[in-house]
Amino acid sequence: MIDRDGLADFLRHRRSVLQPEDIGLPRGSRRRTEGLRREEVAALCHMSADYFARLERGTGPVPSEQMIAAIAQGLHLSIDERDHLFRLAGHRPPARGAASDHITPGMLRIFDRLEDTPAEIVTELGETLRQNALGAALTGDTMSRAGPERSIGFRWFVDPTVRELYAQEDHEFLSRLWVSGLRGVLSIRGRESRAGYYVDLLQERSAEFRELWERQEVGLRPRETKHFVHPELGALELSCQTLIDPATAHSLLVYTAVPGSESHEKLKLLSVLSARVVR
Repeated sequence: MIDRDGLADFLRHRRSVLQPEDIGLPRGSRRRTEGLRREEVAALCHMSADYFARLERGTGPVPSEQMIAAIAQGLHLSIDERDHLFRLAGHRPPARGAASDHITPGMLRIFDRLEDTPAEIVTELGETLRQNALGAALTGDTMSRAGPERSIGFRWFVDPTVRELYAQEDHEFLSRLWVSGLRGVLSIRGRESRAGYYVDLLQERSAEFRELWERQEVGLRPRETKHFVHPELGALELSCQTLIDPATAHSLLVYTAVPGSESHEKLKLLSVLSARVVR
């Protein structure tokens, strides 16, 4: 059963201790609110301010598991705090570890400060959990995907248009890389995991995947330099730096270019493209 009073108290407390700097917002000289405003938290949780306000007052509807997951992420809760929030709302907490899509607060704090370079957070299966505006301008909106389509490795073998973003000369290596990576995750997580599900689907749907899977190739590592073919900016040569969260196996990917290079100048134009998307 939902604990409305407990849920309301916990939400109010977490909002009061989360500071603007924690989510990459300027504090401003006129701010009098302790912590974040309801409107700011509601925006982080992708819900209306009225809905969140009613939850804080203990008068709102029973929130769904999806809504509680969004609130937990928006409030930058730790895994333990997330589980507590689920129980207050009358739900069983979701899985922990690599099976979880919940991004840890430390990873989010770093991500929220990356405003001038493309960045994204992905699972070990290449499923996008977060993109900043420049990241979406670089690779397209990949957060809105659902099911297996969330994984770029899965899309690589079932959607030919995905490959258009990458230089032709890298396609063969990237195919091998995705298969090698999926085999590595499968060996850790087991056949009953999401990795096993993806393997079964791809073996049904892709002859190329079946051929590469039979090679038993493991241990391939991504190349630091990525060669993109952007639909508006053309060829881009970018370095990809990766930060891995050991608690969840999520990776923060940050794309940069050598200062003074042609790709560096093109990256500056991404801010214009991202602003166009926002409008």
